[in-house]
Amino acid sequence: MRKKILIGIIACAVILAVSSWAISGIDKNKKDDLFRQVELFSDSLAIVESDYADEVDSKKMIYGAISGMVASLDPHSQFMDPETYNELKSETEGRFGGLGIEITVKDGLLTVITPIEDTPAWKAGVKAGDRIVKIDGELTKDITLTEAVKKMRGAPGQPVNLTILRESEKKILEFKIVRDIIKIKDIKDTRILEDGIGYIRLVEFRENTPADLAVALGNLQKQGANALILDLRNNPGGLLESAVSVTENFVEDGKKIVYTQGRKKEQNLEFVSQNKKPNLSLPMVVLINDGSASGSEIVAGALQDYKRAIIVGIKSFGKGSVQTVIPLSDGSALRLTTSKYFTPSGKMIHGNGVVPDILVEEGKIELAEKEDLFDIKDAKDKTDAVKQDKAPDYKSDNQLMRAVDVLKAIKIYERKKGN
Repeated sequence: MRKKILIGIIACAVILAVSSWAISGIDKNKKDDLFRQVELFSDSLAIVESDYADEVDSKKMIYGAISGMVASLDPHSQFMDPETYNELKSETEGRFGGLGIEITVKDGLLTVITPIEDTPAWKAGVKAGDRIVKIDGELTKDITLTEAVKKMRGAPGQPVNLTILRESEKKILEFKIVRDIIKIKDIKDTRILEDGIGYIRLVEFRENTPADLAVALGNLQKQGANALILDLRNNPGGLLESAVSVTENFVEDGKKIVYTQGRKKEQNLEFVSQNKKPNLSLPMVVLINDGSASGSEIVAGALQDYKRAIIVGIKSFGKGSVQTVIPLSDGSALRLTTSKYFTPSGKMIHGNGVVPDILVEEGKIELAEKEDLFDIKDAKDKTDAVKQDKAPDYKSDNQLMRAVDVLKAIKIYERKKGN
């Protein structure tokens, strides 16, 4: 009994010492309630320590309790033991193999935000919205994001087996994907499509993205671009500062681009355009889909709010929360959601996504081949002739072609208005 009381006192003293610092700003009634709950926890800890059938590891119990507490908040908050925290700090060093997918926990299920283009997962056919129910035969129920990443990351050349539920097709699919070194190029495609309509495919927001975008825009304008399609489909985000810098190219100096809001005053931040020479006259369409998340939603949301671009596609993913890593005294850390993103007009991104101005479902345009188009007897010659007549690949992308049509219509309207 003495041991039980002693452990209870020690646990309570440690927890209360931390709590009294952390909750100093909470009103008295809430404080009293919280201290009662902490006492309940310390009592439970003491009982387990003294009465459980086997000897227990107190540190392991405390870690487990903190993990459960933080996991109950949201899928993105997490307790990291010292080993996991050290991995997080060093994960940008060296080379590692992966599958090339951005993941989250949505509705309690491990969910693909988007496969990154030209990575093993992309080539295997994994899609945004896929639910990963097993990794190498192990169920992912109650798995944390960090644990899932650990399981999928490993030596290049080694396979990973994923069991995926694709709800849109009501199918369970099996994928065997071989890990590879994941190399991401932020801008995948820059070209003139037709009628002076420039096209930029931006797949992630990285440190060099603003500079790369400036070069891409300059090259397009040298080629005579007089309108722009910014393709953010399957762009999972990246650096917040880069997303803000990209948006600055197209909105007035001094305009709010995004802001964050949390419970504490210091968590409320505003990001304002500081570009003195933005391009405000170039007609724009931004393409999004359910794989567009975080930074993509910041760009699309701001340009939509200011009516600077027409948003085409389907609703974006809805990942708009800010996580802060808070180191703890023993080398562990909390990764805690501390605030959420809002568009300039006050629309919350998290859980809602960005709703396009023009809804266009994903699909392919099939180009029919007319048998009586040519009077060619030789089958090989006829096949070659059809191939030569075949439209460029972008014309089979119905969302992209709708974007082209929108910009053509805008240009026609502007010409008529000027007459």
